[in-house]
Amino acid sequence: MNHTHVDDGFHAMAKPSGSDCNLDCSYCFYLEKAALYRDSNRHRMNDDVLEAYVRDYIAATPPDHEVVFTWQGGEPSLLGLAFYQRAIALQQRYGEGRRIANSFQTNGLLIDEAWCDFFKQHDFLIGLSLDGPAHLHDAYRLTVGGQPSHALVMRALDRLKAWGVRYNVLACVNHRSSQAPLEVYRFLREHGVEYMQFIPVVERAPGEQEREIGLTLRGPGGKVLSAAARPQADTSVTDWSVRPEHYGTFLSTIFDEWIERDVGKIHVMNFEWALANFMGRPGASCHHQPTCGKAVVVEHNGDVYACDHYVYRDYRLGNLAQNDFASMLDSPLQQRFGQDKFEALPQQCLRCNMLKGCWGGCPKHRFTRSTQGEPGLNYLCQGYYHFFSHCVPWLKALAQIVESGRPASDILQMNVTFSRAVE
Repeated sequence: MNHTHVDDGFHAMAKPSGSDCNLDCSYCFYLEKAALYRDSNRHRMNDDVLEAYVRDYIAATPPDHEVVFTWQGGEPSLLGLAFYQRAIALQQRYGEGRRIANSFQTNGLLIDEAWCDFFKQHDFLIGLSLDGPAHLHDAYRLTVGGQPSHALVMRALDRLKAWGVRYNVLACVNHRSSQAPLEVYRFLREHGVEYMQFIPVVERAPGEQEREIGLTLRGPGGKVLSAAARPQADTSVTDWSVRPEHYGTFLSTIFDEWIERDVGKIHVMNFEWALANFMGRPGASCHHQPTCGKAVVVEHNGDVYACDHYVYRDYRLGNLAQNDFASMLDSPLQQRFGQDKFEALPQQCLRCNMLKGCWGGCPKHRFTRSTQGEPGLNYLCQGYYHFFSHCVPWLKALAQIVESGRPASDILQMNVTFSRAVE
């Protein structure tokens, strides 16, 4: 098989347990992907696929790039510790001195002392899913048995901190939590979280692709919603989805507290992505870059898909048993997928003075119409516009500080009042 590397780099996220999880979160968009693989009730990456993934991913990454392995799910800890010990051995075997890093997104339920020892020994970066205080977190994040999970996640957080494992917190912003921004932010800060990101929950009724693979729309606790309980066409999102205006206010409210007291101490990835875009530097999330297509997903059986949010038959690029990463990334299907992120933007976006902040957001969320009636406007447009326009004056000041070589925390000493008006 050809092992040509991808010249400008790419990122592959592995789903070694597929969509299997020990939580049954109401808003999870990935649990239902099990319908794609009905041949098995238990999805696990075998050793042959693991070896092909590690070997081919290293080979496809340019020699001067760090190879970043991201393990996600479902819940990746379901594979057991021995699986990742084998992964590390394979990385060492095929890495031949390359710079290799590992990140691991988990709900924390199975993270014990042995896991923490392993993470610390091999310098894993852990992403822990935690939506805030118990009454917000447990509203949607229940175990498969229907029990609250917050206490178990907090136990995992305490263990990661005790072992000195590098970690960040991924908080999903849903309809409930979006209305309590400072409660969520202060809870995380008070529990010692220094790195965090806030991801919007946006879920629609099943469309043609979902119906094709037999997906159903679930409500809290995994209960299948009847047609009458499904979102109406004029809203098109579930009850637990964040509303655009709430998401913009959520980010802006936290930004105001962060800029006044926490710059340099707390790292909110949403704000760092915004600053990177403002300064024209790399580092923004794929959602807020002009094009995409360089972040693929590897399922448990070696199938490769265009994106984590596009695990549908139409976006399957191949399988590691028959295809190499370079040919899949360079395929016309994937090239068009990536370019469409910019080329399919409606005129409202192209004329927007915040375009270089959001770049239209994730294509998966572009299901509303512009003020001129064009399709392809991001559902979160109102929220993005509110947030990016709100923080522009501060981003300008931060950019000047950073470009002068001073620490970003110097802004805390600036006695400046900025106008919030957008010129």
